[in-house]
Amino acid sequence: MTAVAEMVSYYGWKAVSVIFVDNEYGRNGVSALNDKLAERRCRISYKSGIPPESGVNTGYVMDLLVKVALMESRVIVLHVSPSLGFQVFSVAKYLGMMGNGYVWIATDWLAYMLDSASLPSDTLESMQGVLVLRQHIPESDRKKNFLSRWKNLTGGSLGMNSYGLYAYDSVWLLAHAIESFFNQGGKISFSNDSRLKTMEGGNLHLGAMSIFDDGMLLLGNILQSNLVGLTGPLKFNSDRSLIHAAYDIINVIGTGFRMIGYWSNYSGLSKEPPETLYAQPFNRSSTIQHLHSVIWPGETLSKPRGWVFPNNGKLLKIGVPNRASYREFVSKVRGSDMFQGFCIDVFTAAVNLLPYAVPYQFVAFGDGHKNPSYTQLVDSITTGVFDAVVGDITIVTNRTKIVDFSQPYAASGLVVVVPFRKLNTGAWAFLRPFSPLMWTVTACFFVVVGIVVWILEHRINDEFRGPPKRQVITILWFSLSTLFFAHKENTVSTLGRLVLIIWLFVVLIINSSYTASLTSILTVQQLYSPINGIESLRKSDDPIGYQEGSFAEYYLSQELNISKSRLVALRTPEDYAKALKDGPGKGGVAAVVDERPYVELFLSSQCSFRIVGQEFTKSGWGFAFPRDSPLAVDLSSAILELAENGDLQRIHDKWLMKSSCSLENAELESDRLHLSSFWGLFLICGVACFIALVIYFLQIMQQLCKSAPSDSISSEPGSTRSRRLQRFLSLMDGKEDITKNKSKRTKVEGPSFHGDRDEDFGRSSKRRATDLATGSNIN
Repeated sequence: MTAVAEMVSYYGWKAVSVIFVDNEYGRNGVSALNDKLAERRCRISYKSGIPPESGVNTGYVMDLLVKVALMESRVIVLHVSPSLGFQVFSVAKYLGMMGNGYVWIATDWLAYMLDSASLPSDTLESMQGVLVLRQHIPESDRKKNFLSRWKNLTGGSLGMNSYGLYAYDSVWLLAHAIESFFNQGGKISFSNDSRLKTMEGGNLHLGAMSIFDDGMLLLGNILQSNLVGLTGPLKFNSDRSLIHAAYDIINVIGTGFRMIGYWSNYSGLSKEPPETLYAQPFNRSSTIQHLHSVIWPGETLSKPRGWVFPNNGKLLKIGVPNRASYREFVSKVRGSDMFQGFCIDVFTAAVNLLPYAVPYQFVAFGDGHKNPSYTQLVDSITTGVFDAVVGDITIVTNRTKIVDFSQPYAASGLVVVVPFRKLNTGAWAFLRPFSPLMWTVTACFFVVVGIVVWILEHRINDEFRGPPKRQVITILWFSLSTLFFAHKENTVSTLGRLVLIIWLFVVLIINSSYTASLTSILTVQQLYSPINGIESLRKSDDPIGYQEGSFAEYYLSQELNISKSRLVALRTPEDYAKALKDGPGKGGVAAVVDERPYVELFLSSQCSFRIVGQEFTKSGWGFAFPRDSPLAVDLSSAILELAENGDLQRIHDKWLMKSSCSLENAELESDRLHLSSFWGLFLICGVACFIALVIYFLQIMQQLCKSAPSDSISSEPGSTRSRRLQRFLSLMDGKEDITKNKSKRTKVEGPSFHGDRDEDFGRSSKRRATDLATGSNIN
């Protein structure tokens, strides 16, 4: 039965029907098969026992096979006696159950008959395509010699099967065990068991039975045997089984059979004889399990699907969510029992690609006034209410534990939707390209570079010499003017030039980055939301909206540990929009967490909201079926074909391709700049101009007061004001004589810089002599 279970799993079948003889041999075999199938996630879907009496008539077998034919499974395991087996095959041939689509697997009773005698042609005709298991016996000279002697003994009238060879080896095995028994001093003696006397009753005279006294010693010798017989090594493991149990897998074809492979408890299914694999490392990987091709019933090489829909007039009951919102995905047609929508069209198109008909009917789940619970809808499959569920069903871990899903036909994942506001540039937008730290570090480096260059140039460059006040101004002016590459001071030293070149390159990068960032800030729409993803939403205390009936509630509360008191169920897209616009302050929500397909449909008509962050779950939508349903596998292949030929995209465009909302009122005018973005700069420039003018006029007024005539007091008031105005206009219009300033600066430089004192004094004396000769006023 382990070999049968591995064959069923190898061909990908999930369920079998079993016909067995209703005695200890048959019932134990079915029980063992059921256990081995369960280990491989397969099952017995239907089983029927036949009484072992020889009086079973054809009518009884026909009724039994008619019931089997009405079942879903088309893989039939026949575990009966030879006489019943031939009768079953004959009736199955009459009922058309030996044709295309059927699979018959017979246990080793049929191999015993095939090897023992020549079967009539009509009997063989009724078994075409049947798979048979036969105990494997390795080829050896000992076996060939024995079969030759057997043929001479019987004249070829009676074939030797595997049971006969094992019986022969069993006799020799017992003979060796008895020989060892006597060599160990054992004696043949029997005695009565007092326990049997207490069990006497009826016609059973158990008290008359006796037991072999040294039976355990003889049994031990048998289990410790290590012989080589006709069937191969005769050695037992701790489970009292042969260490190298194996079967031949044969396919009944024409008037004989062909070998398609082997099974052993060491290597599993293989094309090579098991004895050649015993010397290799143990490996039961599914990738090395192979068999030769099979000619199946109906003389076809195509592997049967192994199942059909039950031919008993029962339609598949497919549950469909009766939604109250997002009816583009699935909705009930009013006034009828029909459904429409994206999910329904995908299912219908996939079913139409199947090579067989699928009888089904849609059954609504929910009242249509609110979205039903999808978890309860999926649970209805396990309770037998529905045979499948079709709709926008998200494939999540908890659901895959109780049902099987088809291939996802739509990608999905939870996202966060929030309202956004336009972030205006403002008057101080020019400060936004750099952070405060960046501004501070940049300013410090301007000063540092100026000081470094001054240190490197001070001793050899006259432009970096002079009074301390002047040198401080030179440092600041030089460093800041490099921002615009407008510095006029020349660098003489090699080190100074090296520092300046590197600094100018840094300034170039800073200028370019600042320009690019500021351009983006001023011309590209800037959107802002205090929530930037699920993590910031999780850390806040704001209410969160979710779609009614969605698994999002479970995920937020159980997986992310968000309090249920923060979760607000929303029914329709209109509810989404109102709750987001109201916000937490007016009884709304800070954000909505929902699956991407719903959100994309919602945002196609709502331009005031945006998705923030990334999808924080990855899943998809699929159709749900009971565990191990073969329809789930076939529909998965059909969905892949829809995706490859483009039909899936066309169905999506039909239902979900909506015209995007108008952004005229939501977008900024990115092609025009306004004064509001620059008045801060104009203010700074205006303030600087005003302060400079004030200082300048104060200096003019100071000079005007110093140059006032001594008789201004005795003059008439009108003439005095007129002369002051004339002097003021004259000072404003005249050229300032800077000789005085230079003379004063020379006097200051003299005592401050002793190395240049003689040279400065000579130049000053020369200028003074020139001024006396020309009659200039040096005061």
